[in-house]
Amino acid sequence: MVSDRPLAQAGLQSERVLWPERGPGVFEQEVAELEDALLLTTVEKAVAWAQSNSVWPDTFGLACCAIEMMSIVSSRYDIARFGMERFSSSPRQADLLIISGRVTHKMAAPLRQVYDQMLEPKWVIAMGACASSGGMFNNYTILQGVDKIVPVDIHVPGCPPRPEALMEGVVRLHEKIRGGVPPAYQIRGVAE
Repeated sequence: MVSDRPLAQAGLQSERVLWPERGPGVFEQEVAELEDALLLTTVEKAVAWAQSNSVWPDTFGLACCAIEMMSIVSSRYDIARFGMERFSSSPRQADLLIISGRVTHKMAAPLRQVYDQMLEPKWVIAMGACASSGGMFNNYTILQGVDKIVPVDIHVPGCPPRPEALMEGVVRLHEKIRGGVPPAYQIRGVAE
């Protein structure tokens, strides 16, 4: 049985015969270690890495949580290390919408308009108890969670959440993006 493989021409049946004491699968493991050492990747993984390290947030601060959100650009928390130092004032230049504070029913339409103006892919962080679930304001004027009008990727709990909690939410969002998890609007199956 002659093959065009060099090992077969030498009379060997398999590469595993070279080190029989190491057992099957040793070459697959070494190839995986080599890929990690050489930083081999796919185009999709490279694009996801680039997207996660260049997220530009658009802030939608509505109440007390906005004060905590503003502090993450200070030197103490330094959001620039995540590639997010540029807070956008235009939704067309942003791909992350941070909604902080309580959303009234009158603000629901402008919030949806800002979300619709963002280019894809786009992500949303609901910061604080009010944005996530209405918080302590269970009345006719406050929307009981922004996920009723825009799909939310990350919920950051607290009343108001500390800047460290928002940073944790940003880190979790980066992990989702790098992992290839699609934004919430794509998971819902509706092109919103």
